[in-house]
Amino acid sequence: MIEDGRDYLVYLNYSALNFPKIITRVLPFVFFFSFFYVLTKYELNNELLILWNFGINKLQVIHFFFKFSIILVIFQIFLGSLVVPKTQDLARSFLLTSEINFFESFIKPRKFNDTIKGLTIYSDSKDQNGNLNNIFLKKQTESNIFQITYAKKGLFKKIGNSTYLELSNGETISVNNENITNFKFSKSDFNLQNLKTNKNLVIKTQQIPTLNHIKCYLLLNNIKIIDTTGVQIGDQNCIKSNQNNIIKELYKRIVVPFYIPVLMFIVLLLIIKSKENVNYFKYRIFIFLLGLATIISSEMSLRFVNENLENNIEIIFIPLLMVIIFYFFFFIQFNQKIKTK
Repeated sequence: MIEDGRDYLVYLNYSALNFPKIITRVLPFVFFFSFFYVLTKYELNNELLILWNFGINKLQVIHFFFKFSIILVIFQIFLGSLVVPKTQDLARSFLLTSEINFFESFIKPRKFNDTIKGLTIYSDSKDQNGNLNNIFLKKQTESNIFQITYAKKGLFKKIGNSTYLELSNGETISVNNENITNFKFSKSDFNLQNLKTNKNLVIKTQQIPTLNHIKCYLLLNNIKIIDTTGVQIGDQNCIKSNQNNIIKELYKRIVVPFYIPVLMFIVLLLIIKSKENVNYFKYRIFIFLLGLATIISSEMSLRFVNENLENNIEIIFIPLLMVIIFYFFFFIQFNQKIKTK
């Protein structure tokens, strides 16, 4: 913030707009670790035993938490597909259109600073009062039109909402194509109003709406299922060379959230064994490591997503297959116990 010369409110707003993205990244971790901790604590405090003694069916508990995990899946997809791309694009636009406020802070002695678009500033040294010594400025409007200013002293001053750099004992050289003019001055004011950042914040794949990604993929593969109005090949990131990134982004937004029910079932494996079991501690460690491995695998699976549709289908159905396997495992496990009773 200091080096960029922007107001702290700019970065507070920018951070707030990035908050939905942070939520989507940490939600699986928070869900697994908190759920694992709560179930473990309940088991150690005999609270789960009280539930079973009151006749609570374990399958009912599994159905309840499964429905809860589906709600989280919908919430995660909503955030990742709709909210995050919008807020990321707003954050990019907000930072791009923000003005430089703290000019004194981003100029470092003996370092060329080009934070401001079309302006390069260099200072040999800076004293405690904010005076810049041997200051050099280059302002470029076009490729063949620029202005070079040198001054022995420089000091930032502000009158009302206007900020300017007061220069002392210097010279300005103006170049307009082949025409060169220069003049010396004892005092000169360099206006610093309405200057924009030099950062080229291009629209990234993760900042584009999900529907546009779907339309782009259909266009690139000449598939006519829905109306693709509003998106054309060559627009933003809708190019053939970026198709792989588009597929990965869609996978991350829509498919990865379905690992949440898998994590829920993994944690529910804890209710199979009680703390009275000799190997309960080792079993609990195994469940924790299994959940952690599932989280890592869900993130790493993104690397295996490619333009091959058949390979992608196999990867997409992995979380669904795991949910089915876990559900039937629990159904058989607890149904047998009910029958034996």
